[in-house]
Amino acid sequence: MTSGIRTGIVYDDMYLLHETGMHPEKKERLKSIMSYLEKRDVLKKLEKVEPRKAKVEEIEYAHNRDYIEQIESYCAKGYNAIDMDTFISANSYEAALLAAGGSMAAVDKVMKDELDHVFCFVRPPGHHAEPSQGMGFCLFNNAAIAAYHAMKEYDIERVLIFDWDVHHGNGTQLIFYHDPRVLYSSVHQSPAFPGTGAADEIGAGKGEGYTVNVPLSGGFGDNDYELILRELLVPLCDEYKPQLIIVSAGQDAHESDPLAGMALSSHGYGMMAGIMKEIADKYCDGKIVLLLEGGYNVNALAESVFCVLDTLAGWEMGIESKKGEILERQATRDRIDIVKDKLMPFWPTMAE
Repeated sequence: MTSGIRTGIVYDDMYLLHETGMHPEKKERLKSIMSYLEKRDVLKKLEKVEPRKAKVEEIEYAHNRDYIEQIESYCAKGYNAIDMDTFISANSYEAALLAAGGSMAAVDKVMKDELDHVFCFVRPPGHHAEPSQGMGFCLFNNAAIAAYHAMKEYDIERVLIFDWDVHHGNGTQLIFYHDPRVLYSSVHQSPAFPGTGAADEIGAGKGEGYTVNVPLSGGFGDNDYELILRELLVPLCDEYKPQLIIVSAGQDAHESDPLAGMALSSHGYGMMAGIMKEIADKYCDGKIVLLLEGGYNVNALAESVFCVLDTLAGWEMGIESKKGEILERQATRDRIDIVKDKLMPFWPTMAE
């Protein structure tokens, strides 16, 4: 590893072989990210983390064997979709294994203190994938598999999964809904696909209180998101004290994204990464793994990813971009109060 580098990326050309044609979740998303990082001359500042293919037994951390075999079979038989939104091709199963394996390789790097942060440029994405069903462009749940890998291999008991994708991560929520070892938090647009993620969905059984949803109508920007994170997620983490942070990093809440209606700027993603870094530096020696989810304006996606890396690595290179406007400040405070009220019985800090 190059001396001084503490931030890495996972990337492999195999991820481009998950062919989806003109579907919004297309290979050009990764090409745009890599091209932008090359143009900004920062690839040399990042360690390249080699992914590996996940074993079927590792995919089973989050998925049923029958479902895994179904995806393998569909790809082998030349199916082009598993539903009307989720496209596949001959190489999609292998790419999905490598996406999950790349996520676990990133966990290994941070847990072994070889890197502080790793951004995984993987596809297909994962946070909508449920134990027995893929959907919403997702096949295997990379975030859930990475979290299980961390808990099984490194004996940790507290993982924060923060989902800043504009769509609620129904799969991740379902997988950990009863498990207090994972604090799952999502800020997302509602109503929107997949229709889950209401504020009163807070977990169940031993996991009650460990699911934190902040559903928002359209138009919320940088300052709104910052207020939500600082008044909800930061205090929760002060109690929870995560040992690892995993981010389901979808950049589709960007003001330029064609599939949603939020108002985050590229700077806003850097801001959220900065808050994640503050929490990680305080409680888990900086350990953050970010997994690419959505983001469908390829230029906005690449710029936002750069802002995240710029913040985490401390380059201070910056971009020229206006910040998102404050459109619903009172609505944001109202939403925070609603979520706090739901969590108050489980988290004393929410009563303060």
